[in-house]
Amino acid sequence: MIRTALFIFLSLLITSQAFAFGEKVRRPKARDFGNVVINNYSEENKEFAVVFPHWLHRAKYSCRLCHVDIGFAMRTGDTDITEQDNNAGLFCGTCHNNEIAFGSVVNSKLHGKINQCDRCHSQGQNVTFKNSFREFRKTMPRERFGNGIDWMTAEDQGKIKLVDFLEGVSFPRKEMERQADFKLEATVEQMPKIIFSHEKHAKWNGCETCHPEIFPVKKGSQPYTMQQIFTGQYCGACHDKVAFPNIDCQRCHVDSVH
Repeated sequence: MIRTALFIFLSLLITSQAFAFGEKVRRPKARDFGNVVINNYSEENKEFAVVFPHWLHRAKYSCRLCHVDIGFAMRTGDTDITEQDNNAGLFCGTCHNNEIAFGSVVNSKLHGKINQCDRCHSQGQNVTFKNSFREFRKTMPRERFGNGIDWMTAEDQGKIKLVDFLEGVSFPRKEMERQADFKLEATVEQMPKIIFSHEKHAKWNGCETCHPEIFPVKKGSQPYTMQQIFTGQYCGACHDKVAFPNIDCQRCHVDSVH
């Protein structure tokens, strides 16, 4: 019975995602899942758009560090990043300063100043990157959807260790108390309940990323539907974009029906 309910739900989910906006949605390749194209000003300044590899940054830094401490908006384009901002040490320039990570220009003893713009402004270009997603993925625990990496298990196994604090950028904070996981009732008959890992989300995101902008602080005070999630609200703010997609029903609906 549970398998039947999951099959029906999955079929409805695929149909909803594929035709909700009148056109079929093409799922990205594993290497592209989570990538963000930043093009607020690039094309108008005759530059190639920036392709931000979310997988690479996710393997090194917590969500909270980038989206709270550094100040990146959760939606593409909302941060309104300029080259001047980066050069002043803001946003991407917080780390891309030739100290933590490569900067836009590097001084080489052999070749003088080397322009590294195409390492970010790479859309439509044939750029050879230092970090290979294919090689990285070989060392990671696998899952079926998204970019094929089980990030939670990877951290539990010590394969990734996320930086959550940058001196001079992050504000000092006490270690967060362990957050208890909890169940969310499914509204579809016979669908298993959702087990929400509050502990894992709090560890990666902190409280500020989710509350109160995406979710109210009080549990159950704002009902929401799967259709809203499909359209990028609530859980959909991250899932389908960066975190594993909503098509992987059994990653959330895991509590058995008795």
